[in-house]
Amino acid sequence: MQDLGYSVEVKEKHKEKWGKRFCRCHFSFIAEKQRNSEKEEYWKKEMSIEKRLLKYVTLNVLAMIGTSCYILADTFFISMAEGADGITALNLALPLYGLVFALGSMTGSGSATRYGIAKACGDRNRDSYFFNAVFFVLLLSVPFIILGIVRPELVLKVMGADEGIMTLGKEYVRFVLLFTPCFMLNYVSNAFVRNDNDPTLAMAATLTSSFSNIILDYVFMFPLGMGMRGAALATGLSPVINIAVCSLHFLSGKNQIRFRFQTPSFKKIAGACQLGVSAFVGEISSGITTTVFNFLLLALAGNTGVAAYGVIANASLVGISVFNGIAQGAQPLASEAYGKKDHRSQKKVFLYSLVIAVAMAVLIIGTIQVGAEGFVKIFNSDHSAQLAAYAVPGIRIYLIGFLFAGVNIVATGCFSAVDQAVPAFAIAISRGMLAIVGFAVLLSRIWGVNGVWCSFPAAELFTMGISLGVLLHLYRKKTA
Repeated sequence: MQDLGYSVEVKEKHKEKWGKRFCRCHFSFIAEKQRNSEKEEYWKKEMSIEKRLLKYVTLNVLAMIGTSCYILADTFFISMAEGADGITALNLALPLYGLVFALGSMTGSGSATRYGIAKACGDRNRDSYFFNAVFFVLLLSVPFIILGIVRPELVLKVMGADEGIMTLGKEYVRFVLLFTPCFMLNYVSNAFVRNDNDPTLAMAATLTSSFSNIILDYVFMFPLGMGMRGAALATGLSPVINIAVCSLHFLSGKNQIRFRFQTPSFKKIAGACQLGVSAFVGEISSGITTTVFNFLLLALAGNTGVAAYGVIANASLVGISVFNGIAQGAQPLASEAYGKKDHRSQKKVFLYSLVIAVAMAVLIIGTIQVGAEGFVKIFNSDHSAQLAAYAVPGIRIYLIGFLFAGVNIVATGCFSAVDQAVPAFAIAISRGMLAIVGFAVLLSRIWGVNGVWCSFPAAELFTMGISLGVLLHLYRKKTA
């Protein structure tokens, strides 16, 4: 007879009153009822994880796609106003965005992840991560503001721009540098709102700012005739709108974050950056890749090659943003499960995220293989046959890498979410810097421009080998 907590006296009393046979049936019935109750609680929990993951991932993917739309709109309006030279200037400025976004992402997502883990563990001092993140992103933005005031053209010069491109892009870069604090604070506010159980508002903030940017792009560049300056101003105002919408969370009853002035802690920001370093590498990698590709393509195909890569890079941003959205959606749930030592939930979050990433990769690759000519035509306002000759086959080759990139980005995000900073960093540094640069230099010497396009799928495939190797090692370690 299963022991359900009844005393011996109670059991004996039941035996005397009802008989042994009935008593066994009675206690068996109670035991079965308890098992069914436990199963019901288990399935409730499992379904809750699946539904929450689907909700978080959907909202974050929509938000990231919204961000991609404003980047595509930015490129489209600049191509309409300034032609291929405008796209070249924009593409040479992209590494600057990469650096600013990387610092903001490392500080914001790392601090928010630490906050999420501390919250799940019941740490009363968790609010300190928010103030610390705000303080240090403002500190990090100071050199960028100074550069924007004094010598913004230096950025384009370092990127290899000629005099015409520097003249065209100087004011664009100036505005981007001056709005650096807003770009970085945008990452902090959005990450903390998402980790404070309000992914819907985080998505609404991102979508509102993205669509506002598209409208302001058009108004500033065409009716007001501000050209590249107008595009930069619209982009700079976008994070201001995002922060304003996110601030609604801090004023609501759902808010659990308290902003308290205190002595900034280098130890805490270092701990946060440990978990945010993969996000840093993920963002900076686009800047490094763009820089290396720009120099290689300038040597191989001149400004037209760089403009073609500008079109491909913007298409790539859409796909990468989808995978980042999946990783960001999984992060709060993975951190929560890790803080509660719920290993089963951690595993489910990771596996479901991988399945979603691979499915989205197949969808995006299929769409681009069919519609490459139409996509390139949108940004080829000069109807340049040479640009199309580089960009159409290039985009088809380049985006095959999404099949492997989705796995790598999700793996990096999930490792960071559960305090596995070393494997997250290894994967991020491989795909973002070492592998992509190595393959770009090597394959460009073998196949020229097409070798540059092939380097992205080659680097992602190589990195996926590392991701799967790390997963196998951790699995064996846990089962040993």
